[in-house]
Amino acid sequence: MADLNSQRVSEFLHKGMKCGEDGAGQRALEEVTEEHQLSLLTQPYLQTVEEEISMAFHTYNMAANLGPSQRRKREKGTSLDGTSTTLSVDRRKSKVWNYYTKLGDAYVECNVCKKQLSFHNSTTTMREHLVRKHSIRDTALSQLKEEPALEPDCLSQESLGKRARQMTPENSLFQPTVPSCSEPRTEMVLDLVLEMIFRDLHPLSVVEDKGFRLLMGYLEPGFSIPSPMQLASMLWHKYNVVKQHLEHYLHTAQAIVLSLDFWTSQPNQTYLTISANFIDCNWRFARCILETHAVHDHKGDDFLGEKLCSVLAEFELSTRSVFCVIHDQLSHMLANSPVLRDTYGWTSLCCTAHVLHLCISTALQADPVQEALAAARDIISYFQQDAKATCSLNTKLEAMSKTKLKLALDMPSGWITTLEMCENLLDLKWAIMSVMEEYSKGTTTVQNLADHQWKLLQDLLPVMRTIKIATSFLREEQNASTSSLMPCMHGIMTAIEHQCQDSSSIVKVLVSKIRSEINQHWDLSDEGKLLESPAVVASFLDPRFKEVRFLSPAARSQLHNRVKNILSQVFNPQSMTNTQPWLPSECKVELGESSSQISNDRGPCEHPQSLYDILLGKDPTESMPEIHQQLENYIVEPLCKRSTNPLCWWRSNEHRFPAVAKLARQYLAIPATAVAPERVFAAVKTRLEHRRAVLTPEHLDQILFLNQNLDFLESMKNNKT
Repeated sequence: MADLNSQRVSEFLHKGMKCGEDGAGQRALEEVTEEHQLSLLTQPYLQTVEEEISMAFHTYNMAANLGPSQRRKREKGTSLDGTSTTLSVDRRKSKVWNYYTKLGDAYVECNVCKKQLSFHNSTTTMREHLVRKHSIRDTALSQLKEEPALEPDCLSQESLGKRARQMTPENSLFQPTVPSCSEPRTEMVLDLVLEMIFRDLHPLSVVEDKGFRLLMGYLEPGFSIPSPMQLASMLWHKYNVVKQHLEHYLHTAQAIVLSLDFWTSQPNQTYLTISANFIDCNWRFARCILETHAVHDHKGDDFLGEKLCSVLAEFELSTRSVFCVIHDQLSHMLANSPVLRDTYGWTSLCCTAHVLHLCISTALQADPVQEALAAARDIISYFQQDAKATCSLNTKLEAMSKTKLKLALDMPSGWITTLEMCENLLDLKWAIMSVMEEYSKGTTTVQNLADHQWKLLQDLLPVMRTIKIATSFLREEQNASTSSLMPCMHGIMTAIEHQCQDSSSIVKVLVSKIRSEINQHWDLSDEGKLLESPAVVASFLDPRFKEVRFLSPAARSQLHNRVKNILSQVFNPQSMTNTQPWLPSECKVELGESSSQISNDRGPCEHPQSLYDILLGKDPTESMPEIHQQLENYIVEPLCKRSTNPLCWWRSNEHRFPAVAKLARQYLAIPATAVAPERVFAAVKTRLEHRRAVLTPEHLDQILFLNQNLDFLESMKNNKT
């Protein structure tokens, strides 16, 4: 019966193998023979012919389901050095190899008993050894985890790319079944994909891009790529969790400063990003995004105030928690500041970077300056468009070792780019003039700058460099507060006035215009208005600038009195003031009473302090409120170095001046700029500005919220623990 069954199976396999390729069929037939021999050793006989046919079909399908790369390796059978790789690539797929180690080309060693067996490109002997010596039968082998085929070390990058493409979901029907990721690993990969989206500001549709799917197919073949809808649900959950943490953190703030950032996306849709600035209980400056929403045509003068109130309500914050509002544009501040002040009592300030840009841009509008800048732009455009002139210029620059300098046009929105354009043009002046003389008779010519225009640009550089130094000063972490604003502006005013003394009349007019614009926007020449500015109070509460040297002595005295009044309004003077009268009743002396009698009544050991009060008056420090004593002690403190972080100083000295420290926590929380200074003072647009402009409006708010706040909240949590 067994012989008859074997004969039928052999005939069936002979007919079936002719349908496939000769090489692959022969390989499959050898494997079927091996499986059949092992089954004869482990089982007395098969019950029916159908079971044998089923086993044969199963084995044939395993061979036929090999991927294209595996089949090519089986057919080729040789490596690059000419040695046979049929064994190392093909045979090692067999489960038997989990029990053996290959020793050269002719011997193998059993991992169980360490016995060496001869090997002749067949695993039959190895299987028989496992069955007879160790009772390891085919059922035990089938329970082993199928391991991937070993690939040669010489696998090229092209093969890796093909493998990645074969593992994409589109090609999964033509590949062997890949085991799916475990549930913990799947959750981790999903979280990382979501984190990549909001950290790098990608749209949710990035998971549908072919490049992303190729990458994930190669790195995680068993990972099921989520849909944008699934990611949207995860994003919303993450957003709500972080929002709850931020809400709890905001409630610890003593005072909040709101900053507004209007920006435009690529479809010309205007958005408003509302941020909160404050100093936490550990004297760390915090800048967190609260909300980003589209701005449409609105009706009503109180649109901005109503929107800010609704955002505060989402975080369960009252309008009284807001100290002031920072506007990113002067026009927005002028339009909304009266309503915000009258309705909500909020002070409005404008972004320092924006006002400084307006001051410089207005001064550069002088006709001689505009003519010189226009001629400079024409020269740069000429070299950008003429390939021969550019090649000749690069040759000369290599000879001068100035290859790092490049000609670039400025942007109207950034005066720093105008400065950089002039600097590079002046550095390459002689090389540019030499090239222009060589190509002066060409079809495309450009007018060179006149000598007085070169001189004008040269005289402009020191003035604009001084202002750029001021922006670098404001970009530093310890100078981000508005406490650094007034010392910086007065420094600009003094420096550029000295620099223009030996310059041309045009430069003197330009410097005078810059000074006039700065005076107008910050009221530097009117000390009465200047004392009302929160920036001046913030400078006084900064231990580096508390002498406020930019004020006259009379104005400093007025500032001290103003701070005293603020302290009296903030704190309850009854609880901190000595309520005893200037001359206490127990210190009064009746007429006719001798001093010796008073001395005897008080005893010989008591110091006659009341008598001194009658003679000299009461000690002023005893009748002074405690908060005023703290203020006087703070005033006489020595100045700190400019490199000192004022928040670190207050963290160490808060216990000495608790009332003044509470006031400093409010005023030092006012930032000098509406957005991060490293972004607003940048010469070109940052990566954040480019990427947020292409985000879809459906998930823009959540992505920007997590991008800005997650790292900050995690750092606060780590520092707290």
